[in-house]
Amino acid sequence: MVKAATKKHKIALLTAGGLAPCLSAAVGGLINEYTKKLPKAEIIGYRNGYMGLLKGWSVKVTPAARRQALTLLVHGGSPIGNSRVKLTNVKDCVKRGLVQEGQNPLHVAAEQLVKDGITILHTIGGDDTNTTAADLAAYLATNNYNLTVVGLPKTVDNDVIPIQQTLGAVTAAEQGAIFFENVINEQSTNPRMLLIHEVMGRNCGWLTAATAETYRKRLKKLKFVPDLNLSMAHKDIDAVYVPEIAIDLEYEAKRLKAIMDKKDCVTIFLSEGAGVNDIVAEMKARGEEAERDAFGHVKIDKINPGAWFAKRFAELVGAEKTLVQKSGYFARSARANKEDLALIKLMVKHAVKSGLKGESGVVGHDDDKKNTLRTIEFPRIKGGKEFDTQTKWFEKLLKDIGQPIGKPVAHDGGH
Repeated sequence: MVKAATKKHKIALLTAGGLAPCLSAAVGGLINEYTKKLPKAEIIGYRNGYMGLLKGWSVKVTPAARRQALTLLVHGGSPIGNSRVKLTNVKDCVKRGLVQEGQNPLHVAAEQLVKDGITILHTIGGDDTNTTAADLAAYLATNNYNLTVVGLPKTVDNDVIPIQQTLGAVTAAEQGAIFFENVINEQSTNPRMLLIHEVMGRNCGWLTAATAETYRKRLKKLKFVPDLNLSMAHKDIDAVYVPEIAIDLEYEAKRLKAIMDKKDCVTIFLSEGAGVNDIVAEMKARGEEAERDAFGHVKIDKINPGAWFAKRFAELVGAEKTLVQKSGYFARSARANKEDLALIKLMVKHAVKSGLKGESGVVGHDDDKKNTLRTIEFPRIKGGKEFDTQTKWFEKLLKDIGQPIGKPVAHDGGH
């Protein structure tokens, strides 16, 4: 029997969106896995995500890079670089000089893939990256381009529908906790100190909650000297605010003021998205418009939720000094921890199998399919997955710190 001819593959990788502690490891893992499966297949990386794809900027994975691929597992960031580009936002692509007036970015991207001879494209990114990949995959299929697109889900927010756990989120929670282990000591710099730890999370409070949980687990392992005014309570968290739960300012002000009066400090873990709607509404009332990115998201760094909350709570709790610290860049730029590396390895193997089978989609444990690891259909991938505030560990966390669970709130991240 004559064996069927094996298709000749050329693989491309791109990373996009914000950083997460998984990008370098995922790139290294994909290169290593393809080297085992297809040692002679050419692999390239598009520089700076979809920007590089539109401009034809790429780097070839050399034999030396193949041999050293697993070295990437101990690095943060992305070796091939990221950008925030939405292929269906024609106006933005033209404005940034990525395509010419009258060009369709999807067509330009598709033609570049054909020009480069790509048969499998792996996108590593969050919901924006993978919804853009979905747009590209749909365009390719509609216009008869023979190319497979397989995404890997990275985001520290852990907010991609219907994926149970995104790459990098667990590491980011651990790193955020480590970050605050130093910051908490600032409470001793001044009487009646208000500390606010602003954590990433536009629509989803998972990272804030997981960071708080990890911080408290690590805190419980320390020894204290209560007779010298150093008890666990002094370094504990007093409030955790996430976008999914409404904040009763009047009640919380009374509760936190009592804590301030008792221990001379108050510590709040705040999800950056928890107050976005209120801030945007306040800006509109003043006749101002919040800046937005190419995907229509409010630029959170421009409106500064931590400072907004700090200003209000400082007066309510009678703080003499307030300090807002953001762990986002520290946490998201870290290398992947052991738990994330295990998940990356699992997803990478599945992604390569899907690529070789010609199965497009995003790899992940599917919430709607009994958490089975599979290649999830692109049309089902969405952002804005809410954190389940009724999960047992979070309810226990709030109970332990004396905070009422509160009422759920509809949240759209300031759209």
